[in-house]
Amino acid sequence: MLAGYVDAIGFQHLGGYFVSFMSGNGTMLAVRLVEPDGQGAVAVLATLLGLFVAGVMLGTLVRLSLPHHGQGVLLSLVAALLAVSAVSGGAGALAMVVAMGALNATFERDGEVSIGVTYMTGTLVKIGQHLARMVAGRARWDWLPYLALWLGFVIGAAMGAWLFPRWGMAALAAASGAALFGAGASWRLRKAI
Repeated sequence: MLAGYVDAIGFQHLGGYFVSFMSGNGTMLAVRLVEPDGQGAVAVLATLLGLFVAGVMLGTLVRLSLPHHGQGVLLSLVAALLAVSAVSGGAGALAMVVAMGALNATFERDGEVSIGVTYMTGTLVKIGQHLARMVAGRARWDWLPYLALWLGFVIGAAMGAWLFPRWGMAALAAASGAALFGAGASWRLRKAI
């Protein structure tokens, strides 16, 4: 939900560019590269893509350096970046992109992302694959967690799209709070293990 919420706010704030859906930005970059007057958009899109990758690197480095407490620290970092975005106006979009890149390191297993939180194409592929397996008489409900993940993203995006016109970038304060809640839950669950 958090990634969808932030992406919808960023999309509206940036006038049609994404802060977490980099496949969309990649397609737009390719289209703008071949347009004679697309160079301004190319610079924006290249910046967004670069900042996202930097965020992924930052999140991964946090997880690598803190194997037992990295998830809580990472979510605290995401919360701080989103809080900066909430009060920074136009420049806040840059921190949002870094935060969304870093957020992808939240769920890792053996150094690899186990649950993609900012990209949903793979989730839709998993839904289709597991529905096919169900039709073929195999695992009946394995598609359901992927549907829940996709619905969470879409519901978050709808909430962000609804709140941005009312609160502007200040709507990111709720996203920062949600990331802090996740950090607290991570710390609490880590102690229970």
